[in-house]
Amino acid sequence: MINQAANERFEKGRGAQYNPKNRFLKGAYVQEHAEGIDDWEQEKRHTEYIIDDSKTLVNKVTSPDVGMMYSANPYQGCEHGCIYCYARNTHEYWGYSAGVDFESRIVVKKNAPALLRKFFENKNWEPATLSLSGNTDCYQPIERKMKLTRALLEICLEYRNPVGIITKNALVLRDTDLLQELAKMNLVHVITSVTSLDEDLRLVMEPRTASYRSRLRVLETLSKAGVPTGIMNAPLIPGINDMHMHDVLKAASEAGAKWAGYTIVRLNGAVGDIFKDWLYKAFPDRADKVWHQISECHGSKVNDSRFGNRMVGEGQFATLIKDQFKLFCRKFHLNETERTLNTGAFTRMKNRQLSLF
Repeated sequence: MINQAANERFEKGRGAQYNPKNRFLKGAYVQEHAEGIDDWEQEKRHTEYIIDDSKTLVNKVTSPDVGMMYSANPYQGCEHGCIYCYARNTHEYWGYSAGVDFESRIVVKKNAPALLRKFFENKNWEPATLSLSGNTDCYQPIERKMKLTRALLEICLEYRNPVGIITKNALVLRDTDLLQELAKMNLVHVITSVTSLDEDLRLVMEPRTASYRSRLRVLETLSKAGVPTGIMNAPLIPGINDMHMHDVLKAASEAGAKWAGYTIVRLNGAVGDIFKDWLYKAFPDRADKVWHQISECHGSKVNDSRFGNRMVGEGQFATLIKDQFKLFCRKFHLNETERTLNTGAFTRMKNRQLSLF
């Protein structure tokens, strides 16, 4: 449980507790040590939505460590505020900080549906699984109003292009009708990220996400609806949530999940400083030990960029995690079948028009 004395220093509802300097900017007006500044204006940060007229939507993923080839993100930045999120660094490319800015200044790609339709109509596109939420959660709170993710699913269904989803938000259940139609043609799977079953931990580590109970309900509801589901028990943070793996995988299996995956936390770029600040405020009694164990998993650093190692780590502790994961997956009958989606049903507008004659 979060240290109660430290709890008073937390801005409730936010993961990051400050805005570190953007590495691409020469100067910045930031608050790094509020306790040393008596007259700093302390205003509650409200979420700001920035409409962007984007030029592209689909990105090719070249990392061999990630089980996807193409991703699409209708939103940049994520209001969920997960403290460990590797995507925080991408917010610096937009001129913002990877800290509080990442979770309070959300870029909305309002023309995302039009961009996806244009992409699918390109004659050079060879159908492949498109991953939604490869960077930030496509079902974060603003999706309830904007419905961009739903529009993207409608287009995937129209073109019969396979799509994978990973989310921490129960809002995905709103689109069960579309997911069922995609599932009938083996065009979709939905992965729910569940890091623990401890709600006290979730509130400080992933402050604006759906409850763990709601995420398990997503698995159960979609599974019963015929939509293939799985779980990402990620990231595992030594001394914080790694000991919860057994219970998480058990609960996910009982809810209907067929597949599971995991990663060990890696703190790349600005995420390292943001996470460390959070760690020593939330868990001062074990912060040194946790930081050391994370370093042990990445060759004495908190971030390892080497393909093959960066997601699962190395060393004694990482090996123990790997062995436990395999054991629990066998015990709970996870990963017994392959996750292969249908790429042979894809059709473009021109082909659909010709079929009418």
